[in-house]
Amino acid sequence: MRRYIGDRKKLKIYIDSDDRYEDSLLWEVILKKAKSYGLAGATVYKAIAGMGAHSEIRSFSVWSLSQKLPLVIEMIDTEAKIRGFLNILEPIIQEGLVTLEDVEVLSYKHPKFGG
Repeated sequence: MRRYIGDRKKLKIYIDSDDRYEDSLLWEVILKKAKSYGLAGATVYKAIAGMGAHSEIRSFSVWSLSQKLPLVIEMIDTEAKIRGFLNILEPIIQEGLVTLEDVEVLSYKHPKFGG
């Protein structure tokens, strides 16, 4: 769909897989809020290892029942839409890293939109 093509912003949110907001997993809350806000889309990536601000190395272990692993949530949309969504995220994210970068969308194809 042509409306997705062009200069956009990519929002990246770095959190842990077990971070919570109220009684829900933080990544699920962020995803639901992104959908209700009308962002073009969002993807959650689970890392196998990482080190954050506390200098703790977290990595996947087949022997561990609970895994505290790094997550990255990516969203791409217009700058206005992303910046508006940041206002919603501010009170929700208690600990994590949020970045914003320029991105150029060259192609977006989806059968629903005739692409």
